[in-house]
Amino acid sequence: MTLLSSRPARPVEPALLSKALEVAGRLANDATDVITATAGRGARPETGDTPFDWVTDTERILERHTRRVLTAEFPGVPVVGEEFGADLGAHEAEYRWVVDPVDGTANYVAGMPWCAFSLALVDSSGPVVGVIADPYRGQIYAAARGRGARANGTPVRLSGEPMRTTGAIICTELGRGGAWPGMAGFIEQASAAHAGVRVLGSAALSVAQVAMGHAGAAVLHSYHEWDVAAAVALAIESGAVVMDRHGEGNALPSDGLLVAAPGLAEAVLDWWRGTSVSRG
Repeated sequence: MTLLSSRPARPVEPALLSKALEVAGRLANDATDVITATAGRGARPETGDTPFDWVTDTERILERHTRRVLTAEFPGVPVVGEEFGADLGAHEAEYRWVVDPVDGTANYVAGMPWCAFSLALVDSSGPVVGVIADPYRGQIYAAARGRGARANGTPVRLSGEPMRTTGAIICTELGRGGAWPGMAGFIEQASAAHAGVRVLGSAALSVAQVAMGHAGAAVLHSYHEWDVAAAVALAIESGAVVMDRHGEGNALPSDGLLVAAPGLAEAVLDWWRGTSVSRG
């Protein structure tokens, strides 16, 4: 098992980190205001491929606003967004912004208090800066490479004390088609180890709970980069283990993601690998 922290990331200009944190924080505050003002109040979802694959006016408005600000503040840095796709050359650029205007759309539409705005600056090593607005808890989570993670300005760092599976909360999320292959077995193994599995409807907040020390681990059998890039920045900077399904350190693996408190990573990885039969 190779921990991500053992792999050095590219250095980033301090001025870029500072400016990216400031601008992303401002956009997260904007998103908090919009989400709390509109959630569950005539959001006018448009049904997509599945009953819960929704797009709302709020998401389009927030992503357009985010793109306008980022284009003005960081000319030449492309943007990848859930609603409007990737700017030309985004995945070949030195840096790219990745935004999910509302992660947890079904919850947002229903007025359930569990959704987030997620924004990250990413390079070839992974997330450089990540900021998440958690509107219902009045929290802004922020992290920058080498500068640690913060919640509303307060530093956050996992304690490093041994963590047992007994009593641990393990987060996961459904795939686009529902339960991912092996998910039932994963839950059974976690239950046998006296851990509780939660499926709450926001990949960004699931990973953020690990970074904040509220959950022991999060397993995403499949995901989009915009779902988790900001949360992975938090996890790395808080001291969590970030890896792929093979146990290799990888900030944004293409075939599923495990984020865990160091003492739980191996056990949760075993549950995942022992029950997964294919990518969801």
